[in-house]
Amino acid sequence: MASQMSGFVPSEPGQSGTGDPGAGGEPRGVYIHFPYCLQKCPYCDFVSYATERAEVPHERYADAVIAEMEQRRNELVGKRVASVFFGGGTPSLWKAEELGRVLHHLRQMACFEANVEITAEANPSSLDEAKARSLKGVGVNRLSIGVQGLRRERLEFLGRLHDETGGLHAVKEALASGMERVSADVIYGVAGGAAQTVEDAASEVSRVVDTGITHVSAYALTIEPSTVFGELARKNALPMLAEDQLADMFLAVRDALETRGFVHYEVSNYARAGHESRHNLGYWRGLDYVGLGCAAYGTVSTGDGNARRYRNKTDPEKYIRAALTGPSTEGHAEALTAETRLRERIMLGLRLAEGLDLSAAADALGVPAWTNERRRAADKLVRKGWLSISAGRLSVPPKAWLFADGTAAELF
Repeated sequence: MASQMSGFVPSEPGQSGTGDPGAGGEPRGVYIHFPYCLQKCPYCDFVSYATERAEVPHERYADAVIAEMEQRRNELVGKRVASVFFGGGTPSLWKAEELGRVLHHLRQMACFEANVEITAEANPSSLDEAKARSLKGVGVNRLSIGVQGLRRERLEFLGRLHDETGGLHAVKEALASGMERVSADVIYGVAGGAAQTVEDAASEVSRVVDTGITHVSAYALTIEPSTVFGELARKNALPMLAEDQLADMFLAVRDALETRGFVHYEVSNYARAGHESRHNLGYWRGLDYVGLGCAAYGTVSTGDGNARRYRNKTDPEKYIRAALTGPSTEGHAEALTAETRLRERIMLGLRLAEGLDLSAAADALGVPAWTNERRRAADKLVRKGWLSISAGRLSVPPKAWLFADGTAAELF
């Protein structure tokens, strides 16, 4: 979820900002939301709208995102961009030439770092080797594929459109395209008629990474209130696994991936060395990010440790009209104090294996690192074995990662 420095010359419109040595300040990420999908999954709480392929407004939506970029020139022109992430929804539904047109315009405005990471999310139902090649051709260098599972019953329960062979096939097609980096999402912790065993969870994630991918996000099924699953849970009509079963699966998945040389670098994320998600690391480390597109969030520093967070309109047509005609695509905005930002950095930083240098983060924001309450809470967490402190760096021991969010909340 990036700061600034004077004395640089921004890229002129029409010229590539790539590698501009004059760009200063901390790098930032850019998130671009594509709100269309073929079918809404019952567990998904992201803003997405089920749309027939023929009804996706490819060109018009690209026009709108480009128009929003122009509205946000102050947040983009001459700024260092370390990562771009096309999320959704299903960005692999977007015509590659239109996604590429958006990316080209962004590249003309901002200063892409030499090793910029450009990710597009994809579903197996809308990805094959030809589509992966076309995305690679317009500049995408990383695909994140929603495999989610390898059993037909489980995929049907999760509302996925692909069958038990579709996820692995899509991953193999992406790799065959020559895509530089490929990641896969996998969900574990499914109960009911599609229930997993601990052995199932470990076996499935192993089969996915054995394809040759270098990154995997392994998530326990989470029930969000605003979803179909959330409604079923309120009615006690959704089968759920016990917490100890989820814990056993978490450990089995971790063991299977670490055995295969993957580093567990964030609670739900694993990678071969050097293949961590740079975009998500930006969020977890508290860098600024510019959000573009329907329902996108952005957070940009405003000075003195403070920041402004906004969210774009969540209805696609209202967003498109606002982008094309002005004056603003935003549906909501709020000011974040330096203390609020420090609490967020604690919450997100403690999800990382590297942890958080609390004093450095507090100094950068201009607020105290250690209040009396925070010191007492930290001492208590250390005694319980849920927190480690070394040379000012706070981290959660691997055995306590399941409680990372609760540990962070204690330090607020």
